[in-house]
Amino acid sequence: MTTFTPTTSADVLAAVQWALAEEAPLEIVGHGSKRGIGRPQQAEHTLDLSKLTGVTLYEPAELVLSAKSGTSLAELENLLAENGQRFDFEPMDYGPLLGEAPGRGTIGGALAANLAGPRRLKAGAARDHILGIQAVSGRGEAFKSGGRVVKNVTGYDLSKVMAGSWGTLAVTTDVTFKVLPAAETETTLIIRGLLDDNATAAMSIAMGSSAEVSSAAHLPERMAGRVLDGKLGGDPATLLRVEGFGPSVAYRLGHIRQLLGNAGPIEEVTEEASRTLWRDVRDVRPFADSSDKPVWRISMPPANAHHMVLALRMQAAADAFYDWQGGLVWLRMEGEPEAELLRALIRKFGGGHATLVRAAPAWRASVPVFEPQPAALAALSARLKAEFDPRNILNPGRMVHSPDSVTLAGAAEGATS
Repeated sequence: MTTFTPTTSADVLAAVQWALAEEAPLEIVGHGSKRGIGRPQQAEHTLDLSKLTGVTLYEPAELVLSAKSGTSLAELENLLAENGQRFDFEPMDYGPLLGEAPGRGTIGGALAANLAGPRRLKAGAARDHILGIQAVSGRGEAFKSGGRVVKNVTGYDLSKVMAGSWGTLAVTTDVTFKVLPAAETETTLIIRGLLDDNATAAMSIAMGSSAEVSSAAHLPERMAGRVLDGKLGGDPATLLRVEGFGPSVAYRLGHIRQLLGNAGPIEEVTEEASRTLWRDVRDVRPFADSSDKPVWRISMPPANAHHMVLALRMQAAADAFYDWQGGLVWLRMEGEPEAELLRALIRKFGGGHATLVRAAPAWRASVPVFEPQPAALAALSARLKAEFDPRNILNPGRMVHSPDSVTLAGAAEGATS
């Protein structure tokens, strides 16, 4: 078994060309924070990008940042914070959920997994902020796509194709993202005691109002006690985040209170407490329990999600909480993953996508981890894979059983993930 640890793009190219010549599949990793997502790897050799690090361009006035793919997100977020900026798509950190230390995710991994956080409904995901890439395909060819300025759209769609491909198409070596100014202040209103259906209605009202709510989530009974170091207590908590300039935030908070004043008792958390709360929601802290109990990430119509969860609970033991106005469900099963039952209920209640993001290796090997694609989309995905990686040497079998295929981020779950 060989582990390659490149420090330059040329090193990556050489490693992939070696693998191609030897017909030796490679597992592509950064710091391994998302290694447990997907089917168990079918590669003896590893391409470790953890030494491919460093900021290659940062122009705060132009709202552009470029970095090598193995650069840690935590490092980049600290750099942006020093300049009053941020990644607006709020990339989540899978580490704690998967039993890893926090802060190990990389910027290349953020694109490969098409990461997003609670601000997804307003700001989009990684694919909506990528400006350009440098990469090496499974053909052993280096290529570039996009550019380093916000208005440059040359090859932009090719950059988007890498979003959600989980390293099965190409190895990105350098990525360029759009960044945005950070909010001056933020406050989260917390409505207490709502059941899932009433919480869904309240979130819909808030998000549809002129208050410009940037995030809406609901933590049912017991879930609220697992965030913010337990300070919220165990009663249900419906969270509405408002960001911006101080006077504007105050005015919009008042508007929400007028709209939802009869929904239930309303509390506020501000500034660092609010940021911590949303990090906990983003990183699925309620289920970061050091176990391998199956955890699903489900995207579906917000109005239907709680109906699906209720129907599931009639047949299997599960806990759940909701982000994205109810359209993102984080679901932890107490026993088996129940993939067939879950996906049947998702279809029944309006359709959507379910990804098994945590489970024991035996379950990940036997259950379709990523949402199975319709025949036409699967065929298109297979053709895309054949164009980029015809010998199937990059992360073989991670997304589906080999011969591999890749979920098209723009055509399938990437539109809502």
